[in-house]
Amino acid sequence: MRPEPTQRIHRKALTVWRVIASLQAVFNLALLVGGIWAVRFFNWPTWIIYIAIAIFVISCVINIWILPTLKWRRWRYEIHEQEIELQHGIIVKKRTLIPMVRVQHVDTNQGPFLRYYKLATVHISTAAKMHEIPALGEEEADQVRDRISTLARVAEDDV
Repeated sequence: MRPEPTQRIHRKALTVWRVIASLQAVFNLALLVGGIWAVRFFNWPTWIIYIAIAIFVISCVINIWILPTLKWRRWRYEIHEQEIELQHGIIVKKRTLIPMVRVQHVDTNQGPFLRYYKLATVHISTAAKMHEIPALGEEEADQVRDRISTLARVAEDDV
């Protein structure tokens, strides 16, 4: 079996994923408050509130602390002359090989959170699917994009 890819995504990805999960938690908190109001208004049993609070706290711990760490530990990539290798997945580890001859175009993308933390995502398009390498440093993302573009052109010339 082929060894795991060696390149990791930027460590700041953890911060970005945690910030996004925290914002989702704020939305879920608003839903929880609305649910508590509904329980009081309709005079439903109070144990519903305790269960809802427990679910909210557990989901916050999982989504803000555990999942980003596991996701960051699993995400790896490596660029070879003939292919790009990606590995990700928390429960199911997924390994993907993208042949350079199949790469149609490659670009970088930054949302507001990635831009604030000076990160970028590299998108790799083939005829069948779009792949991504998330949360690389801006300079590293540009280098990865340029390297894939150069290797894909050479691969096309060989065909």
